[in-house]
Amino acid sequence: MSLELNNPHNESLLHNALDEGINFFDTADMYQKGLNEILLGRAFREKRNRIILATKVGNQWRADGSGWDWNPSKKYILSAVNHSLERLQTDYIDLYQLHGGTLEDPIDDIIEAFEQLKASGKILHYGISSIRPNVIREYVKRSDIISVMMQYSLLDRRPEESMLSFLSENKVGVLARGSIAKGLLVSKPAESFLNYSTEQVEKMKAALRSVSNRFSPFETATGYVLQHPPVCSAVIGIRTKEQLQNAIDGRHSQKLTPSQVKDLGDILPANKYIDHR
Repeated sequence: MSLELNNPHNESLLHNALDEGINFFDTADMYQKGLNEILLGRAFREKRNRIILATKVGNQWRADGSGWDWNPSKKYILSAVNHSLERLQTDYIDLYQLHGGTLEDPIDDIIEAFEQLKASGKILHYGISSIRPNVIREYVKRSDIISVMMQYSLLDRRPEESMLSFLSENKVGVLARGSIAKGLLVSKPAESFLNYSTEQVEKMKAALRSVSNRFSPFETATGYVLQHPPVCSAVIGIRTKEQLQNAIDGRHSQKLTPSQVKDLGDILPANKYIDHR
């Protein structure tokens, strides 16, 4: 969620989301150089016990603000969490996630940092945000992560190849991001996406419009994702009242039938991971 800090409309938008039953809010310390965490902290400081709060760590802004560098060191994680807690105006984070990751990282040290933060009560659970199967397998094998945030949509079905079944078998939840493919499945004009041509994207958009008169394209796109175990949440970016209403309506999208889910999956050949297998 990327919202302007000093716009009162944005706090109202967050309050409306909570009042409508949306209680999981995901951010990261790098979003807007920490301002997004500040906004969430300010909006929910009196309602902390009503929300599940997730943030991420690993990308460190340079002192001159020119960009960020990947820093998954144990020292940095243990320091960065304190800054996130301060910005979020809370004394604990429900889900703390590594914001990326490679096989070259000091994985055992990273896990030690998260376990230390759990023991101290600063975080309740930890996970990773990654689309790399080889990295995901290492954390599942070596740690107690409870979730993986990964890109997953009808235009990015790479998780279906093996990761969804693998995570389900290991009782690790999936937080699906990008379930409307940057808006291409909803309102944006069709264009090429990953290995799909513009024509193929348009074909999928047409299928979403016709699959059912009960659901909007947004509901159908998110419904497809949510029907697959172990997906437990579709993480949607919200900037406007219209987008919030889509997310609220999307609560009904899990009612797609198995045959509708299969038909949608048959529209295009599923893509697969090429790198980081």
